[in-house]
Parts: sequence; C-alpha cells; structure tokens
Amino acid sequence: MPLMELRGLTHIYSQGTPFEKAAVDHIDLTICQGQTVGLLGHTGSGKSTLIQHMNALLKPTEGAVLLDGQDIYASKEAMRAARFRVGLVFQYPEYQLFEENVFDDIAFGPKNQKLPPEEIDRRVREAAAFVGLGEDTFSQSPLEISGGQKRRAAIAGVLAMEPELLVLDEPTAGLDPAGRADLLERLLAWKKARNATILLVTHDMDIAAGCCERLLVMDGGRIVMDGGPAEIFSQGDRLQAMGLDLPGAARIAMLLRRKGAALPEDIYTTDRLREAILTLRGKEGRPC
Repeated sequence: MPLMELRGLTHIYSQGTPFEKAAVDHIDLTICQGQTVGLLGHTGSGKSTLIQHMNALLKPTEGAVLLDGQDIYASKEAMRAARFRVGLVFQYPEYQLFEENVFDDIAFGPKNQKLPPEEIDRRVREAAAFVGLGEDTFSQSPLEISGGQKRRAAIAGVLAMEPELLVLDEPTAGLDPAGRADLLERLLAWKKARNATILLVTHDMDIAAGCCERLLVMDGGRIVMDGGPAEIFSQGDRLQAMGLDLPGAARIAMLLRRKGAALPEDIYTTDRLREAILTLRGKEGRPC
C-alpha cells in the first residue's frame, strides 16, 4: 500500500541566477507502508534535499508529494499534519536539543500536537524506552548528559510523535560500533512494533545491507538505481563509478572469487558470507 509518493519532484536552488542548480531532478518514487528503505549516494547527490520535501520543510519547484494520496502542500493544515506523520531526524540531531530538561525535549512534539498530558507522558516514556534512554535522565539538562544519550533523546523526541514514516539522515554518524548496532536494533524494533516505515539515509554500506529490504541510489539529483540489496550490490563497478563502495562482506567475496572461490552472487552481509564460506569449506572437505 503506497504511503509516500513523489511525482516529478524537482527542486532548483538559486533559480534564474547563474548559480542555478537542480538538486532534485524529476523524481518519481513510491514508498510503501512497512518498508525499510535505504537511500544511498555520494555527498551532493541530492539526498538531503529530497528528504526535506517529505515533511514539507522544502517546497518543490515542480512536482507533487503525496501522503496517503493527499498533496501535503495543498494547505497549511496539510503541511502541519505531514510534519507529524513524517518524522525527520537530521544528522547529529543532538545539536537540536533546547529545552530545560530531557523530558520536556522529548515532549516538545507531542505538546505541539496538542495531546492531553497523560498521553504526552505515555509517549515520552515509551519513546525513551525504545531508544534505551533511562528515566533517570528526564530531569537533567540536555547539556549534562553524554553524547550518546543526547543522540537518543533527540531521536526519542521524533518517535514520541509516533510518525508513520521515519526518515533518518545518518543516525549512527559518530557512534562507536556497539552504539551503532544497539541504536539500529532499537529503531528496527520500534518500526516492527508500530508497523511503521523507515527511510534510512546512510553512507555505511554495511548498515544498508544489513537493515534495508530496498535500496535507492541517487546520483546527480536523480534516483538511478532501485532494488533489493542483492541486486544493487551485484553492480559493484557501477556503484564505485558513482563514488560509492560495497559492504565489507561483498568486497571480501569479490577477492575470494578472483582466487577461484565459487560463492553466490547475493553475498552482501557478514552472516551470509560466513555461511557461504563454511558451506564451501565443507564441500571441499576442509575443517570449518
């Protein structure tokens, strides 16, 4: 079932000047409810401009953005509704914390939704639990908690609005491997619990391979590739020509194939690579 549709979406910066640039160029895209979609592309490919149209932060130069079939720019009321239904988490969201304490920061969105106090309280506690933020931080200033806690508090503030589509722009940037894995696991658990939809903007190919069922690749303001991880990562040369890399497992598999190993084409996660190597060793009679 289509949740978000982009029809001929175009955004031109500095239109009518010598610096005119089409950051997003006639994009047609449908995102269905319940999907986990990865958005890939080198810096300057148009990813950030694209996602800012999804909750009416930017207005298209041309084209339409539909949410459940309704144009989100049709009226001020439609734009306001879209900003609650589509939650956007910017890169380094912790820099957007501004309330006196953590509880009020997480509650900011639900308060703007004009929800009753008991519903706001429920949402704040539930969102904090999903991101692994303890209630002992609620009374603290956002300036007093750790960097990882700030990231979780900022994301919890978006989750508390209970968006149908959660757009995350490099949510794990700057986190250590354990922090990245924990945060992603929690976000996917939130998605499953709410049957929500996630669009994940990332430069990390291992995250894209491990978390997303569908990948979109942007280049020059357009979506140039759209498919499952196996389909996208099987085109390594094309990705590298656009300044992108392959997941670590896929790179290792490529080296092994050059040495004659008969490995499947759909290896793009560490677990899948390990499984294939163990099977290969077993067939060749070598100990695993």
